[in-house]
Amino acid sequence: SAGNIRPVHIEEEMRTSYLSYAMSVIVSRALPDVRDGLKPVQRRILYALHDLGLRSNSPYKKCARIVGEVLGKYHPHGDSPVYEALVRMAQDFSLRHPLIDGQGNFGSVDDDPPAAMRYTEARLASIAEELLADIDLDTVDFATNFDDSLQEPLVLPGRLPNMLVNGASGIAVGMATNIPPHNLGEISDACIHLIEHPDATVDELMNFIPGPDFPTGAIIQGQSGIVDAYTTGHGRVILQARAVVEELRGGRYQVVISELPYQVNKATLVERIAQQARDRRIEGITDVRDESGRDGLRVVVELRRDAQPQVVLNNLYKHTAMRSSFHVIMLALVDGQPQTLPLKRTLQLFIEHRQRVVTRRSEHLLKRAQDRAHIVEGLRMALSQLDQVVTLIRGSSDADAARAALMEWLNLSQAQAQAILEMQLRRLAALERKRLDDEYTDLRKTVQGLEALLADPAKVLAVIREETEALKKRFSNPRRTEISPVEAIDHTVEELTLQQDVVITFTSRDYIKRIPCSTYKLQHRGGKGVRGMTTRDGDSLQKLVVADTHDVLLFLTSRGRVYQLKCFQVPGDNSRTSRGVPLVNLLPLLPGEKVSAMVAISSLRAEDCLLLATKKGQVKAMDLKQLANIRSKGLAAMNLKRDDELVSACLVRGRPDVVVVTERGQAIRFPVDQLPKRSRAAGGVRGIRLAHGDRVVSMDTALATDTLLVASKGGYGKSTGLSYYRGQARGGVGLRTFRVSSKTGPIVTALVVSDEPEQELFLVSAQAQVIRINLANIRITGRNTQGVIVWRDRDPDDYIVSLAQFLNDEKSSQNNEGPAQSEGQQTVSTNGANGEHPLDPETLIEE
Repeated sequence: SAGNIRPVHIEEEMRTSYLSYAMSVIVSRALPDVRDGLKPVQRRILYALHDLGLRSNSPYKKCARIVGEVLGKYHPHGDSPVYEALVRMAQDFSLRHPLIDGQGNFGSVDDDPPAAMRYTEARLASIAEELLADIDLDTVDFATNFDDSLQEPLVLPGRLPNMLVNGASGIAVGMATNIPPHNLGEISDACIHLIEHPDATVDELMNFIPGPDFPTGAIIQGQSGIVDAYTTGHGRVILQARAVVEELRGGRYQVVISELPYQVNKATLVERIAQQARDRRIEGITDVRDESGRDGLRVVVELRRDAQPQVVLNNLYKHTAMRSSFHVIMLALVDGQPQTLPLKRTLQLFIEHRQRVVTRRSEHLLKRAQDRAHIVEGLRMALSQLDQVVTLIRGSSDADAARAALMEWLNLSQAQAQAILEMQLRRLAALERKRLDDEYTDLRKTVQGLEALLADPAKVLAVIREETEALKKRFSNPRRTEISPVEAIDHTVEELTLQQDVVITFTSRDYIKRIPCSTYKLQHRGGKGVRGMTTRDGDSLQKLVVADTHDVLLFLTSRGRVYQLKCFQVPGDNSRTSRGVPLVNLLPLLPGEKVSAMVAISSLRAEDCLLLATKKGQVKAMDLKQLANIRSKGLAAMNLKRDDELVSACLVRGRPDVVVVTERGQAIRFPVDQLPKRSRAAGGVRGIRLAHGDRVVSMDTALATDTLLVASKGGYGKSTGLSYYRGQARGGVGLRTFRVSSKTGPIVTALVVSDEPEQELFLVSAQAQVIRINLANIRITGRNTQGVIVWRDRDPDDYIVSLAQFLNDEKSSQNNEGPAQSEGQQTVSTNGANGEHPLDPETLIEE
């Protein structure tokens, strides 16, 4: 009574239905066949074009007509998927060798959609005919279509190793395939080598196939991913866009991109680059233009004058699709089952398919030749006894009787007798009889040749070899994708960071920040400066260091410990007035530990010596390499007495003398050689003998031609040639270097500066006022003077806390004749011969 309704378990029904669906997707939709490298929809499109007679030399037909033919006869699905598959087979940026010759708009590398199928036209490409060659010679199996009204091929004969040449991609149920395209000439050579050497290894085959060859070109980084893919069927290939740096007029540069990784959308890439530049993720880009045209792809990225092209290029590879991965999954159907295939197995299966095709073709041609030879033999027999045959036929009552009589009299088959009855009278001519004899001779040779071919598998392989060579000669073209032997590596943050001079500022409350030197404009001495930072109540700016973004910053604490940080790891900010970030977010400082000195160095493994000085006049020398392995929690650099603390640090850098300056204006200069190099755990030795109540404020290394620049709390500064400071032994009381008074205030910092053009100076106050001046603005005076006003502020509670030297390389390179002198700027040059000032030092006093 229930009819066709039957009870089932839902779990069993779900399992059965899902497995049926999954197998349908795997076998009939998503995965290519290893033999012809085509999915069913692609195979049906090509066969429909073949069936319509749309060869490469035929007129084009509307794609709507072709899609309708495919839908109506072979592929009962939506028209959009069929048209999309047709379009992809016509795109030269999707397939290495397009299988369809399209006319009209078939999309672009910018992901522009193709025109509607009613506007575009198509026909078979020449190379696609090689996939369909000999399909009418019983070379492949056919099956009925969806309504059992027509026959369609289950696979194409495929002289072309299409799966490797054009690649394939598809997502099935629980599996996916992603096969890269290759160069036809290289695949052909590998097939020929494998035919001749069946035991060839993957390494030998890679001598012919070095790697994928993508239609869009680009550069493959390294071969490890290729080896993995060819050996196991899985691998990761890194593709990088082809880009060159071109120099423009005025010292500017631009990056020109001419090839993109496979399947990268050019329009999206250009938009991504522009977005990264707007968000300041990539510094130095001023403009992005797409100048692509009929001559090829060309994307231009213009750079700022101060940009470093290689750094910008590294950032483009890092943050955009200019460097992308192609994950190789060589999954295909083998006898209807999905299998992951390494390179050699893929080629072997293709060769085996070609062996079956050639064998079936030869068998078909043999049978056809034998049948024709049989007919021709009967015709020759009839012509040899023509009069009797004519008499017999004329005497027969009808055709059936004549056929039976011929079969009995000449011992002929029915087919031979029928051919004699159907023979035209023109065949009776002597020339036609000669042609029959020649045809019979040729047929006998053909039969013998085909029989010999079928009897010897080596001859079958020889035929495959010849056809492969002919295919290569006709369709191969040069490789487009370059394979670089250098493996792709992720760029370090340092390689992605613009190399530029920056200012590192540090406050008494341990706030730190990084800002480009160009933020501060050059001013005259005596100015108020600009706000360098917004400080909190009770906070004051303590240290300022000019460094390169690729330098290592050493942070030395009052307790003699040292920490390291890359300069670019200090958070950058283009705002002068921002406060920065707490140093405890970057370094694990111990409770009560304060940073008292910062040193910028290019490398901790450099052959150099680090000097440390304490407020009580102790100085220590140690090899910089002892700090090469600084732990994240810091490292002890100097053993200090309980009531002492570290105040200054510097590198020797080939400078033979040490200069130590005290708060009350004393300075001592002695040779570096007098400082014994000590271990990290050791303390220092006496560098200067201090008066009661005095303390060391600064220590630096110097050459005899350098000058000593000191600054006082009241904003006074002076520059004195070191030739005024006679060399003394370590541990002395030193010489007077600054006339300290109530107006000038005590010395707060000192700096040794070199006599180079375009030297500039940063002066920083406790309330974060920063002034950048040319060093030439500070006149050179004698030792026992109070100098000139270098900084002036209305706030009586503000004072100078730090000095930093800065060499303006950009300005120096633009003016090789020396620093320009501004209007109103007064400078006094030193005597280059003896380093002494030409005037009496005591007359050089404050203006």
